[in-house]
Amino acid sequence: MADAKKILIAEDDEFLTSLLKNRLEREQFKVVGTKNGDEVISLIKESRPDLVLLDIILPGRLGFEILEEVHDDAKLSKIPFMVMSNLGQEEDIKRAKELGVIEYFVKARVMIDEMIAKVSSFLQN
Repeated sequence: MADAKKILIAEDDEFLTSLLKNRLEREQFKVVGTKNGDEVISLIKESRPDLVLLDIILPGRLGFEILEEVHDDAKLSKIPFMVMSNLGQEEDIKRAKELGVIEYFVKARVMIDEMIAKVSSFLQN
């Protein structure tokens, strides 16, 4: 797994994180995780993930704040983000997409299998 694609999961729901981590590792991805919004930027700089799965409502810093900081940083802005959130309002989705998010999953409306398939498909291209 030396050249495995790396995914950072920023999610405060430990059950969901554990589920995603197990499923993604079975797909041969390397997974790093945090449940604290304050740690996300430093983890991105440290681990240089190929993809970030980001919740919007996190303790410490909100996902939108993280997206804005990444969007404004030339070195980090090339890292792809997918959001998974309970926020399903059209304006939240639009704001995330304007900040460069490639996929927005509303947790209540998406199956884990669908998320894993989209992540795998994106990273294998």
